[in-house]
Amino acid sequence: MSESESSYWLWELFFAVTVVAVGSAVAIVDGFEPGRRAVALAAVGAMLALHLLLGRRLIARDAENTTALLTLLAQMLFFGVAVWAVPLATWLLFAVIPVIFQMVAVRLAIALVVVTNLIPVGVKLWYDPGGVGMDVVIAAISTVAGICIGLWILTTLRESEQRATLITELEASRAEVVRLSHEAGVAAERARLAGEIHDTLAQGFTSIVTLVQAADPGLRDERLALAVRTARENLAESRALIAALSPTALADASLPEAVRRSAARFTEEAGVPAAVRITGDPRPLPTRLEVVLLRAAQESLTNVRRHAFANEVGVLLAYAPSSVRLVIRDDGKGFDTAIAGGFGLSGMRTRAAQVDGTLTVRSDADTGTIIELEIPA
Repeated sequence: MSESESSYWLWELFFAVTVVAVGSAVAIVDGFEPGRRAVALAAVGAMLALHLLLGRRLIARDAENTTALLTLLAQMLFFGVAVWAVPLATWLLFAVIPVIFQMVAVRLAIALVVVTNLIPVGVKLWYDPGGVGMDVVIAAISTVAGICIGLWILTTLRESEQRATLITELEASRAEVVRLSHEAGVAAERARLAGEIHDTLAQGFTSIVTLVQAADPGLRDERLALAVRTARENLAESRALIAALSPTALADASLPEAVRRSAARFTEEAGVPAAVRITGDPRPLPTRLEVVLLRAAQESLTNVRRHAFANEVGVLLAYAPSSVRLVIRDDGKGFDTAIAGGFGLSGMRTRAAQVDGTLTVRSDADTGTIIELEIPA
């Protein structure tokens, strides 16, 4: 049971206990005529039945409509009848006032609370026109206390609903983090395997072909020719494995083109222009390095789309003789780098560390965010 549902049932229990207790007092306390006692008990029973059959459903649906108002007016009528028959039923105010605040808007609830507290005064005026002074004072105190209690009830229910919503969002976020963590782990392992195959097996087969051809350029020796063919076949298999393990975006495009495609997709989804600039002399990089750079670009653009509320984004891919630098800049709302940073930034830092790279994050509410990744290459 959620916290909001728990609060709802507590108020239901409070209403039922109060009505039953007041009804029991009316039934057993001496000093009232049997006819009036019967009328009061009938009115109290009608209040309980009306709430159980209709009122509680309207409260559960948060239905502040005409039906809810008419239900409250009927409850007030039954309350007035009970008080007229047996003044002891005035204690039913403790049950009626919370229900009023749960069924109609605040301003109307305050007005109805005032009217409800005036009912006992009207009854006293009916029986004793000259002795209502103290009853008016009690009604005023009861009205103020009832309004304060009602506003407290609304605040409590609202906070319970907010906490329930927050818990639901946290559970959804936890599930999303688990999913993203799994996907990122799979992607990282695939990228690692692709890089390992590229840097070991593929390069090893290439070296074998080169060395054998250097020893026998014409491949007149059948054993050497067979070795070259076998090495080339395995090189082709290695490259096929690398293609299967590498990100789809890099399968049929270079890193600069893959970054441009990611930026174009970001603009299409977010409606925010993303300018891409390539500097230096682009060159093929080991697969694992290209994967790290591409993932960093994609994750940064995703963070901008989800959180930054930016109007413009700039992407720089700069090739230097001994390194490659990726910079993503946005003019969004920024964040506190000392306390913020979810799974996306953590994943980028981890992947950067795996290739001896450096990830730098600078963010400010006035200038936006800059994410810079530099890796030796």
